[in-house]
Amino acid sequence: MIKIDRKNKALILLALVAVSAMLGGIALTTYAADNGEENSNGFPDGFNGKMMMGPCGWARGGLRGGLGGWRGYGFVEVSEEFEENVVSIAESDEDVQALLSDGYNITQVRPIIRTRVEANGDVVTKATSAIVMLCKDTTGKASVWVDLEEGTVTKIVILTITVIEK
Repeated sequence: MIKIDRKNKALILLALVAVSAMLGGIALTTYAADNGEENSNGFPDGFNGKMMMGPCGWARGGLRGGLGGWRGYGFVEVSEEFEENVVSIAESDEDVQALLSDGYNITQVRPIIRTRVEANGDVVTKATSAIVMLCKDTTGKASVWVDLEEGTVTKIVILTITVIEK
C-alpha cells in the first residue's frame, strides 16, 4: 500500500479540481452555449455559442462585426471610413476582383492592431493591417490580408467545402 502525506494529497486534489474545471469549461463552450441558430450545412448543432455558424454557414469564433452588423472588434470600435479604406485596397487587387466576380461577397473587416511602447514610455496603438472576409454561399470562404501602410493585398487564403447529401 502506498502512503501519501497530507501535502501530496492536497496537491493531487488541487490538480483534479483544475482538470475538472477545464473539462467543464470545454463542455459548456461546446455543448451548452446553444444560441438557437439553425444550420443546414452538415455541421452538428454543437457548433453554437463560441463556435457559432458564420455568415457563410461555416463555424466561426469570436464576435460578429462589420459591414452591416455590429462594428466592434472586441473592445475596439471600427469606423465605416476604416472599413471603406480597407475594402477599397482589397477591391483594387486583381485576385480579389476575380473572387468577387465569381460570386464571393465581402462580409467582414477585421483590423489587426499593433501596440508598441516607445523608448520614453508612450504607448502607440495602430491598426497596421486588416483581414477582409469573403463568402460564397455556403461553399466558399476567403480571407484577404491587407497591409494598410503599403496599401496592398499581401495574402489570400481560400477555403472551400463540398457537401454531398444522399
